[in-house]
Amino acid sequence: MPELPEVETALRGISPHISGRTVKNTVVRQPKLRFPVTPDLAGILHNQTVLSCTRRAKYLLVGFNTGVLLIHLGMSGSLRILTAENPDIDNPGKHDHVDIVFDNGTVLRYRDPRRFGMVSWFAGAAEHHPLLAALGPEPFEPQFDAAYLYSKLHAQKRAVKLALMDNAVVVGIGNIYANESLFKAGISPKRPADKITKQECVKLVETIQAVLNRAIATGGSTLRDFVDSNGQSGYFQQEYTVYGRHNEPCVQCGELIQKETLGQRGTFYCSRCQK
Repeated sequence: MPELPEVETALRGISPHISGRTVKNTVVRQPKLRFPVTPDLAGILHNQTVLSCTRRAKYLLVGFNTGVLLIHLGMSGSLRILTAENPDIDNPGKHDHVDIVFDNGTVLRYRDPRRFGMVSWFAGAAEHHPLLAALGPEPFEPQFDAAYLYSKLHAQKRAVKLALMDNAVVVGIGNIYANESLFKAGISPKRPADKITKQECVKLVETIQAVLNRAIATGGSTLRDFVDSNGQSGYFQQEYTVYGRHNEPCVQCGELIQKETLGQRGTFYCSRCQK
C-alpha cells in the first residue's frame, strides 16, 4: 500500500498542475471502489476552482469553495497528470477509473487496478470528516516530539512497531517505514512499547523523520505498481536496510536479517543491532 512518502510524492506532483484551475468536466468510468465514488461528482465539481492541495495522513485533499475531494490510493492506486501533448489523454486504460478535466485541458487521472481506493466528496472542512477527525499528529508536526511519543508508548504494552503504525499515535508510518526507522534507531520491533525509554524516543523521532524525508526525496518506493504523476517509480526501495531482506546480511554487522509476523505484517529486523 502506498505510504506517506508515496502520497506526499503524488501531492507534490499534481499540486502545481491543478492549483487555481477550474474543473470543466469529470468522467467516472468505474464508481465501485472500496468507497463508492460520490454520485454526481461531475455535477458537484463542475466550474469549481481548486483552492488548495494538501495531505492528511495517506489522504490527498483537494479543497474547493464548497467542500473537499478526498482521494486515497488504496493498495494500488496512482494519479497521473496528462496534458494535450500526451497520447494517453484520449486513450484511458481499463483501470483508469476517474478523470477530472480542467479549464486548460489538463487531466487528473485516477488509476486503481485493485479498486481499493477512494475518490469521495465531503461538503465541509476536511478535519471534520469521520475518517480524519481522530487521527494523530503528522510525523513532521511540532507536536510529534520525544515527549509526546513517550507519553503514547508508555501507556501500552503491545509491540512498539504496532504502536508506531497506529494512526491514532502518529499518522503515515506504514510497514516499510516502521521497519526501517526501528532499525536505524536500534530498537527491536518486538519490544513492548512501554519499555521504550525517553532517550530512545528522542532517537526514534529523529530516525522516523529522517527515513520519511529520505523516502520523499527519492520519490517513494517501487511498491506494487506505485508511480508518481509522471508515471515514474520511486527509488527508496534501493536503500532498504531491513525491509524485504530476510536472510540477507545486515548492512551494519553482517548478521542475517530475521523475519517475523506482527499484526499480520512482515516484520524485518537484525537481532544483533536491534534490542
